[in-house]
Formats: sequence, C-alpha cells, structure tokens
Amino acid sequence: MSAVLRTPFVRVEGDSFALGYQHGKARAADLRAFLDDELCRLNRILPEPVSLPELRPTIDAYLAEITAATPDLAEEIRGLAAGADIDPYEAALLQLRREILGYQKIPTAGDCTTYALAGAEPVLAQTVDLNGNLDDQISVLEVVRAGTSRRVLVLSFGGLLGYLGLNSDGLAVGLNLVLGGEWHPGVPPYLAIRHLLDNAGSVEEAVRVLRKLPLASSRNIVLCDKDTAAYVEVLDSDFRVEYSLNTAHTNHFLHPDLAPRDEINVFARNSSVRRLEQCRTRLATVPADPEDHFAVLSAPPINVTDNGDIRRERTVAAVVLCPGRGRLHLRPGDPAVHATEIFTLS
Repeated sequence: MSAVLRTPFVRVEGDSFALGYQHGKARAADLRAFLDDELCRLNRILPEPVSLPELRPTIDAYLAEITAATPDLAEEIRGLAAGADIDPYEAALLQLRREILGYQKIPTAGDCTTYALAGAEPVLAQTVDLNGNLDDQISVLEVVRAGTSRRVLVLSFGGLLGYLGLNSDGLAVGLNLVLGGEWHPGVPPYLAIRHLLDNAGSVEEAVRVLRKLPLASSRNIVLCDKDTAAYVEVLDSDFRVEYSLNTAHTNHFLHPDLAPRDEINVFARNSSVRRLEQCRTRLATVPADPEDHFAVLSAPPINVTDNGDIRRERTVAAVVLCPGRGRLHLRPGDPAVHATEIFTLS
C-alpha cells in the first residue's frame, strides 16, 4: 500500500533558533488555527476552561526546567514562536499541552501500543492513541542541526518539537503513557524523546541521557537499535530498564517495582492487558515487512477506533520506524483505512 504524501513534511536546518523558526514559518497558519480552536482544544477536553494568562505561571515553571536541562530545545521553542508569529507562551503551550491535561488530572484510558524488534533490520512500531482529534495536526520533521552530522526524523503533532522518531545513527524511540506519581514542572517526555534523538546514537547511550533529565510526568520510553530493544519506565524519580532483543508495552507498568504504584483505572487496564497480549501473540509470527507490521497495528483491539467523543483516546496514527534504513512509515488517521506514507532521512 502506498500513496502520494498528504502529511506535511518540513525539513529544518541550522542552529536551534533557526530550526524552530523554519518549523514555525512552515506551519504558521495551521498552528495559529490550532491555538484559536479552544486553546489548542484544551477547552474542549478539560472539565473547566483555562486561558493563556492563567496558565502563564505554570508555563514559566516548565520553561525554567526545560531551559536548564535542554537549552537547545528552549531556544528552538523561541524560534518556533518567531517563525509562526505567535506568542512565546503559545509556542511553549504547544509543547506542554499533554502536561497541562495531566496536571488537571483528566481521567484517561491510556494511549499507544508499542513494540520493538532488534536485529539486522531493527523495527519499532506503534499506534498513536490521543484524545483531541489530533490526526489533523500531524506533520513530519527532518532536523539537520548545525554542528553535528546526526540527522533526526520525528513525528509531530501541532507544533511539537518531538514525539517519536529515529536518527541517522540507527536509534528509534517510541513511547507509551503510564499513569502514576506526581506530574510537575520538568522536561515533558515528548521533548525528552527529541533530546534523546539529538544526543544519543544507541539504546545504551539513550538510557544514560534519559537518566539525567528531570522528566515532568510518568511515561514508558521504548528504545531500539540493531543490537538491543528496551523499555524504560519512569515514575517520579524512579527509572526501571528492561533490555531484550524484542519488547512490547502498552499502558500499565510492567516492572514489578513500579506496578504497585500504577494509577490506571480498571477499565483502561483491561484494555491495556488485552492489547499487550494481542501484540505479543502477533509478534510471534510477524515478518519484517512494514506492511505486515501495519496489519498488526490496524487490527482491534490494538487499533482503537473513533466513538465520536473528542475526550476519548483513539488511534490517530500508526508508525513503523526502520532505523537501520532511516525510514519512517506512517499511516495517518485510522491505520485500517489510510495508505502508508514513507519518509526517509536525506
């Protein structure tokens, strides 16, 4: 299955400010429209509406942590604001949107089914399950930062500098939401993933880089290169890493040290367990072709279909990352009905 690309693709090159500026300029109209849509749809999901002025103290607290831990990304956020001609607080809010939702304690069913297979042709594949009907906000960024030969290819939603992706060293990074602990100002996991892709060339190096970051919220990070697959569960300041040749993860904690602190509700946990079991069963026989991986990601219960409620997570994309080839295979929207688009590091 193939198609002419319909997902916006933006190649950015230069120093940190220039990267953000080019991204913002290319996506300016869409980002302004998203921000004008009930404050990037936050007020269509939150139980009580919020405004940018009342969020500014929270945004300032996050920006202080982002600037201290990842100054290049803080500068890129400033460039994004300038390029899109939006308020710097709006550019920051685009990075913090999921943290704001979490900070407000929105009940969630969890999101994403992710697996990784190390080997001669490593693969990291996952669904992207989000609320807010964000399939219309998808873009793909190729990042060529000045001063390094490493190039990065990332999936983005609504101005995010990172979400998941791969780099030219052969590292792929994905994620799952897991719920627990206290969410607080820090580096949002989406930005952390971009930081890993910018600064790590292997699974082992990515784990070392990740441990140094003050993450804002609980997450599971899935890593893959040709030698190793791993998941890293993060809960408050606790990190648990499991290495293997293949790994799969959904939305409940798997490590026995963290599982007792899981705050996922029982209905969401049942869904998470079913998706994990189905994923493991399918992986016992799945070949390496990306279209075969999409067959896994497109079938229920892994593919979570739309029920019309913007507050409910559903599958808004599926991705198959081939880090050894520098390719990101994407099915935007419902992967059962949309064709595959292929993006390759230049």
